[in-house]
Amino acid sequence: MISSGMSVPTSFTLLERVPLAEHTSIRLGGPARRLAVCADEAQVRECLDWARGEGAPVQVLGGGSNILFPDSGFAGVVLKVGIPGLEFSEESESWLVRAGAGESWDGLAAAAAARGLQGVECLSGIPGSVGATPVQNVGAYGQELADTLVSVSALDRETLETAVLDRGECGLGYRTSRFKGVDRDRWIILAITLRLRPGGRPALGYPELAAQFPGGGVPEGEAGIAAVREAVLRLRRSKSMVLDPGDPDSVSVGSFFTNPILGAEALAAFRKRVRNEGDGMAPPAFTAVGGTKIPAAWLIEKAGFPKGLRKGGVGVSSKHALALVNYGGSTAELRSLASDIQAAVLARFGVSLELEPVVVR
Repeated sequence: MISSGMSVPTSFTLLERVPLAEHTSIRLGGPARRLAVCADEAQVRECLDWARGEGAPVQVLGGGSNILFPDSGFAGVVLKVGIPGLEFSEESESWLVRAGAGESWDGLAAAAAARGLQGVECLSGIPGSVGATPVQNVGAYGQELADTLVSVSALDRETLETAVLDRGECGLGYRTSRFKGVDRDRWIILAITLRLRPGGRPALGYPELAAQFPGGGVPEGEAGIAAVREAVLRLRRSKSMVLDPGDPDSVSVGSFFTNPILGAEALAAFRKRVRNEGDGMAPPAFTAVGGTKIPAAWLIEKAGFPKGLRKGGVGVSSKHALALVNYGGSTAELRSLASDIQAAVLARFGVSLELEPVVVR
């Protein structure tokens, strides 16, 4: 609890000296000076107002699956958004889903699949909370949040007023949004609304997922959506991308780097470098909005960081080169490894790798 002599908030739970490693999927991070758990909009607003009065910086925390705290912890207030609520409402040709920011994302995906609603089945197994999904515009296996997002309810941290932003106002792009870019740290997401459609045959636009159904044999309707969800979960488990206490490679934040998208000039320079290597490397490449996507995992391995590499108490996952894993190390070790990977990829290929998780300084 908070110490005596301080002004005591009336609605939300406030704790002191809470180890942040216990609240993150990568199990790293020192203590939070204060951890506030907020279960509704009013509590979030009161927490922000209270922290402002205390002169304390605020770091928002959702499910903890895409954030990296320093070993020293956080000297201000970590505001954990735990707003519940999952409501399905039927319209003429679709369903609207309104979900509180504190809901489990995979819980939403499971509930949608159980109702035979198409639109998020390929996003099954992604850890973390609903509130984090618009920040990253999460995506996997040919789907992304932007495909179904209708609107976001968010609280302005400066004015403490609530706004409803429609999809077009969210600035969604490849693993980015206005919440991650121009408006970073301005908004706290309270809830999202999605539009899903009932029945139909799930789309298999991602080759690795399509290979799970030889001949395109996916049934229509609820059975097909359930089958795709299970196939996605199998694929993610095979790469340790589903949180599993029995799998040491799952102690991560998932993909640590985004796949770079190269414009025409950068792509030509990259391909020239690869040709000059002279060892017959054939880099995979995929058409993407804004250019050509090069898999970061391929770049990482070719730059000398293979799956299973260890460096002190951290390393590269033995199942997926995009994931950096905590094997009992520290945030400093992990960031050092990430920096080494970025430097090696840049030196060999002239390509800059961007970090996907939020790195708290």
